[in-house]
Amino acid sequence: MASEVRADSEVAEDVAGIVDESDEGAGTSGGSGPDSPAESAETENAETENAQSAEVAGADVTAEAPRRKRRIGIVLLFAALALIIDVTSKAIVVAQMQDRGPVHVPGGFLNITLIRNSGAAFSIGEGQTWVFTIIAAAVVFVILRVSRNLRSLPWAIALGLLLGGALGNLSDRLFRSPGVGRGDVVDFLQFPTFPLVHYDFPVFNLADSSIVVGGCLMVLLSFLGMQPDGTRHKDVKDGDDAAG
Repeated sequence: MASEVRADSEVAEDVAGIVDESDEGAGTSGGSGPDSPAESAETENAETENAQSAEVAGADVTAEAPRRKRRIGIVLLFAALALIIDVTSKAIVVAQMQDRGPVHVPGGFLNITLIRNSGAAFSIGEGQTWVFTIIAAAVVFVILRVSRNLRSLPWAIALGLLLGGALGNLSDRLFRSPGVGRGDVVDFLQFPTFPLVHYDFPVFNLADSSIVVGGCLMVLLSFLGMQPDGTRHKDVKDGDDAAG
């Protein structure tokens, strides 16, 4: 009788061991299988939050884009205006002043006299026409390259004036006599002798004026900390300090 009880006890223990092993196997397969409903919900919530963050970031970029859009159109507009005014004024002066002496503007602050200049702006470096032709072409190329990513309106105006002036004088060197690349620039504006220093101001044209105004504006913008990308030097510095 005692032996039968021991046999029944051993059978019960074997059955209990088999059940425990089945439970452990089920637990192990559940850990490596698909996520539980709770884990799936957490994953979906995380993906939803990431998608919402991406949408918000995209909205911020879209809202900022109109404020800092590219200004290449402004550059070309002011360059075209400066070029048209310069070419038109030179054509009028050449037609009207070809065989005439200087014309004194009423008030005595300006003279109009036609000269042919083979040098740079304000009659500097006469006789070096080829050199200045190459320099002018290089300046035009650099301005157009920089203007592709320009996002500041004042900088666009400054570079447009500089580009228009450079194109105005370059067109003279390319298309006027004595030949292509060696043409003389038409100058016709002159201030009278300054009363105190007795300095004869060089004869210049409107392209020279456009170059000077554009250059002075660029210096002023740099002094004020305004960057070509539309930011200010102070803003960039404050952002770096805050990040630090």
